[in-house]
Amino acid sequence: MDVNAVRSFAATFVTDTTNPPKPRHPRLRRGRWDFVEIADLITALICFAVANAILAKQNDFNGHHVGYLIVLLAFVTAAPLALRTRFPLSAWVTSALALIAASLVLPSSDLFGSGYLTVFVLVYGLCLYAVTVRCRPRITAAAAAVTVGGAAILNPGSGIVTVFLTAVPILLGAVVRQRRSGARQLEEQERRHSGERALLEERQRIARELHDVVAHHMSVIAIQAEAAPYKTADPPPELVESFADIRASALAGLAELRRVLGVLRTGKQDTTPQPGLADLDALLDSARSGGLSVTATRSGNPVTLPDGVDLSAYRIVQEALSNAMRYAPGSHVRLNVAYRPDALAVEVRNDAAPPPFPPLTGGGHGIIGMRERAAMLGGTLDAGPADDGGFQVTALLPVSAPKDTP
Repeated sequence: MDVNAVRSFAATFVTDTTNPPKPRHPRLRRGRWDFVEIADLITALICFAVANAILAKQNDFNGHHVGYLIVLLAFVTAAPLALRTRFPLSAWVTSALALIAASLVLPSSDLFGSGYLTVFVLVYGLCLYAVTVRCRPRITAAAAAVTVGGAAILNPGSGIVTVFLTAVPILLGAVVRQRRSGARQLEEQERRHSGERALLEERQRIARELHDVVAHHMSVIAIQAEAAPYKTADPPPELVESFADIRASALAGLAELRRVLGVLRTGKQDTTPQPGLADLDALLDSARSGGLSVTATRSGNPVTLPDGVDLSAYRIVQEALSNAMRYAPGSHVRLNVAYRPDALAVEVRNDAAPPPFPPLTGGGHGIIGMRERAAMLGGTLDAGPADDGGFQVTALLPVSAPKDTP
């Protein structure tokens, strides 16, 4: 026999044909306790007690089977109910086998005329519902066909009742499955749209900040070009014309910059000066007041950075500290700013959150924005878990424009 075929067949009863269980509503779960599974277990115990009492009574009147066989049969009848959440297909198969075993132990007239059948229908219907919700449609169709066909063989007169009792859990399961599928699709679309929206907003914010930085320099060039001829007495006409061309080019470049980036307006005009690494101490003090222990080091020869690099470095450190406060409150953060001849290197590394500080949950898009900032400057940014369980952000921002290759 092919080993792969056996493994595939076995996986059918465990994971391959079942969807992952949907996370419970907070009201139905507290920590490791799942109230639905607890309810299934309690119901299974009740069904076991009832089935055992009914089968024992039938055995006293009509049979001479040993007691442990009756107890085992009652257990096999009720046990699938406790497995249906995690292993729905296995639970359904076990429940079907329990009815076959009961039909071999008890006469059909006593079996189908006793209360045992009610207990079995309850357990079997819940297992069939779980199969419909969790398993692939072809598995559900096969289970329904086996149910109707098996009932026709064991009790030929129960056709209409069997079809009805089979259709009810399958229809309910199909409705729940459809609703869960729609909710899952909406959640995926919302996550995708949220990421795209965050990316767009961050790009707009970066474009606005870079526009402010470049526009300032272009405006300074235009003003200086206009004022330069008047700094000397009787400037040559050629010099005046050259400065006029410089001013016109600066104004044309400024207009083109605004056309490309767009005039990004908010509810009110932001006139606050853009921050930079000169404001880093105030940012670190704010992080310390938020519960972080921050150690900052600098290396290399500090130089005057381009405004775009200075602003982006500040924003990257700000976002990294914000993430540390959100996901690792109370942790120790090490910040290193290294001035290199051709680039600025920024590294922010935080330890894992110490007890009793529980990290907050939830997803953000700060890393997307940090990568966008680094990429727009021609740099790189790496962010990911550290070996000690913390998190590390490393950015490399060029301080000079890349040279054009011939």
